Amino acid sequence: MPQINISNLTFAYDGSYDNIFENVSFQLDTDWKLGFTGRNGRGKTTFLNLLLGKYEYRGTISALCGFEYFPYEVQNGSRSALEIIENICPGVKEWEITRELRLLETDEEILTRPFETLSYGERTKALLAALFLKENSFLLIDEPTNHLDMHGRQVVSGYLKSKKGFILVSHDRAFLDGCVDHILSINRADIEVQHGNFSSWLKNKELQDNFELAENEKLKKEIKRLEKSAREKADWSNKTEASKIGTGAYDRGYIGHKAAKMMKRSKVIEARQQTAIEEKSKLLKNIEASGSLKITQPDYHSNRFAALDGVSVFYGEKAACKNISFEIERGDRIALQGKNGSGKSSIIKLLCGEDLKYTGDFYKGSRLDISYVPQDASYLYGSLSEYIKTHRLDESLFKAILRKLDFSRVQFEKELSDYSGGQKKKVLIAKSLCDKSHLLLWDEPLNYIDVISRIQIEELLLEYKPTILFVEHDSVFCTKTATKQVVL
Repeated sequence: MPQINISNLTFAYDGSYDNIFENVSFQLDTDWKLGFTGRNGRGKTTFLNLLLGKYEYRGTISALCGFEYFPYEVQNGSRSALEIIENICPGVKEWEITRELRLLETDEEILTRPFETLSYGERTKALLAALFLKENSFLLIDEPTNHLDMHGRQVVSGYLKSKKGFILVSHDRAFLDGCVDHILSINRADIEVQHGNFSSWLKNKELQDNFELAENEKLKKEIKRLEKSAREKADWSNKTEASKIGTGAYDRGYIGHKAAKMMKRSKVIEARQQTAIEEKSKLLKNIEASGSLKITQPDYHSNRFAALDGVSVFYGEKAACKNISFEIERGDRIALQGKNGSGKSSIIKLLCGEDLKYTGDFYKGSRLDISYVPQDASYLYGSLSEYIKTHRLDESLFKAILRKLDFSRVQFEKELSDYSGGQKKKVLIAKSLCDKSHLLLWDEPLNYIDVISRIQIEELLLEYKPTILFVEHDSVFCTKTATKQVVL
């Protein structure tokens, strides 16, 4: 079967002191359904761009196929969806497009509409249909789930399961498990390829991490034993020689001989100790230095934070949602769910205090402090120091949270506009965790965020039990963290 061969790949961006990839070698088969995972900023999208030939690099990338990248950039969205797809796939038959759309549970009537009028989910499915109509290409699919609701993710995962020959970048565990048969992971120290889905890869990683931690503990004990042995022998020799020298038992030549022998023995112990230290340094190479996050919410004077009874929100004459009823009480972790366009973000904006037109009864407690994480983080710019000053954050706490979310110290010096999408969302979440708020309102907080960080955030919510209402389409995250579900 055709293969993609990566040999001694080394790459760094201009002006960077650190290599993103260094002497990396592995092989991929072109009929694999390959899930691509790794923490934010590790180089997943960079690797896809290297396959596309966008950057110069050292080493070799050889393949007997071409590459196609998703998402496509759409020019002139006023054209119909059919014209957009035909432009991507010249010569494609309309029945072929219709067949793919049906597999994606999308009505073919979207083909006649201007592309810019489609929902984000419809756009994603239309472009995926175009992608899989390309022939003789290995497909590079970069985070297709960010604009898909939970049902849409299930549909696309099933669609991809019926295909082959692609790399899929995604941080949604259930989505990956539903459609991949191999995992390509960018780790702290290397890149590896494993057969299986994401869950099997994660289980293997946990086993390897536990093994490395156990071996590390053994080596730490060995180093301490050697250090203690060296000290005891040195103390014993010094006392013995001092007592004999004091009695005149040795001449100078014999003293010199004994000193040389002691030095030789000391060097043997030092060599064994150094070997143990070097072995220790080889361990823990791929253990993610995640650490646990912390949050402290101030007390609120009431157990009842907010309530909606028969609320409908309007934009002009159009209802964004109708007849919504639920309460937010102390300790609730509410997953606000529903299809795209069902009004989830409108409910969050109403709770945040935006001046929206609504009917029904809406109550929000007085002096209720809210911390809001929006969907969009693209507006972030300037330096991290300026961001900290603007929002009056505790700098030590804020940076400590980012460090635990896998920010290197080098990242603190970069402009926010240069951060990856996942790193920008981590900035917003770190700020929210620093805010002294009674209620957290998070609107799709996990978009672009890597799996290890998602697990950290899950553990935070389960341990500290903050009062939170969130919109999120990661089904695993919702199942693990939510105490209530409100479906619009």
